[in-house]
Amino acid sequence: MNASQPLLVHVVFRFGVGGLENGIVNLINHLPHERWRHAIVSLTDVSREFTERIARPDVHYVALGKRPGHLARDYPQLLRLFKALRPAIVHTRNLAALEAVVPAWAAGVPVRIHGEHGWDIQDPEGRRRRYRLVRRLYRPFVNHYIALSQHLAEYLEDHVGVPDEAISQVYNGVDTERFYPGAGDAIAGCPFSAPDHWLIGSVGRLEAIKDPLNLARAFIRALKLHPAAAARLRLVVVGDGALRQQMDALLVGAGVRDLAWLAGERAEVPQFMRGLDCFVLPSRAEGVSNTILEAMATRLPIVATGVGGNAELIESGMTGTLVPPADPDALARAMIAYFYDRAVARRHAKAAYHVALTRFSLATMVAAYASIYEHLLAGSGFPLPPSSRLGEPETSVQTPRLHSVSNP
Repeated sequence: MNASQPLLVHVVFRFGVGGLENGIVNLINHLPHERWRHAIVSLTDVSREFTERIARPDVHYVALGKRPGHLARDYPQLLRLFKALRPAIVHTRNLAALEAVVPAWAAGVPVRIHGEHGWDIQDPEGRRRRYRLVRRLYRPFVNHYIALSQHLAEYLEDHVGVPDEAISQVYNGVDTERFYPGAGDAIAGCPFSAPDHWLIGSVGRLEAIKDPLNLARAFIRALKLHPAAAARLRLVVVGDGALRQQMDALLVGAGVRDLAWLAGERAEVPQFMRGLDCFVLPSRAEGVSNTILEAMATRLPIVATGVGGNAELIESGMTGTLVPPADPDALARAMIAYFYDRAVARRHAKAAYHVALTRFSLATMVAAYASIYEHLLAGSGFPLPPSSRLGEPETSVQTPRLHSVSNP
């Protein structure tokens, strides 16, 4: 490891299974190894199983074990950590980690970036005044913002007061070497399989923000409206969380538990995706959904709620179907429509696959982040190694408007 390589410290609330964390894994694995060093600071804990997805052996992991409440009491610990690590960039992600920009500023970190990936169940539509005020409070300590969708970029500008030139919008990228179309692949351990069954599937935390109960109710509603579909229609779900028992109880109460498989957390999500016939995302809020991108790359018809950045990924009626959130009847109708009209399902899946390959590639995402990091470091006066290839991204991306970095 070359100590002259800029060190990127990624700060998150928790480093474990999740879309945000998956994006960090992809970024670390694909940024040039000879160009960057990385550390991951989790305010709470680090899932050692999840770290195995990072290919680099030199990444430093720190778990602070934060207790509930304000991060201020942990500022001395973070200040010491940042002074010891001496990062060139601290990149916090989402509101739960935003407070870490203050000790980063105090430690003299030249570039402090905050990423907005989406909202949680406490504020699913970004309307709570308290959270807007918190974001405004920490605004002077952030040099630059990265929004994962146009929807989030507009929120930062219109409601937090971040100037347009301090925001870059970068979509997630999907790893098409891991996610690619299948050919009736069987899912290991699944009690259902083609050609006897048509599998509707979802991947996500079984938490309120992801609204798995909406999916369970929609599946029950679909079978009630079309009883003949019960001969082939099946529901399979990967993920775990607080609502698992409640989801299970809904299915039991409706008498359809034997038509559903709640698989729990699984490492082989790509293999699971390749065994599906239709992907469903029932969330109440999203930033830019990794699982939608993964389903697109797997060439699946997609039904998703029209929240957050989902409409920026899917053109309803062309590359998938968008429905209102918390509306199980609409979700049921959309699922049944694909079940009965396979030609439309195949056409939408093929169009989504093309979009994933041409617009949401992993190479495009990595090149965009590399360009932002390099420009911000140059603007801060940070001494860049001669090996820097500033202005030579791996693929064609629009270079964001960046200005000199200033401290508050």
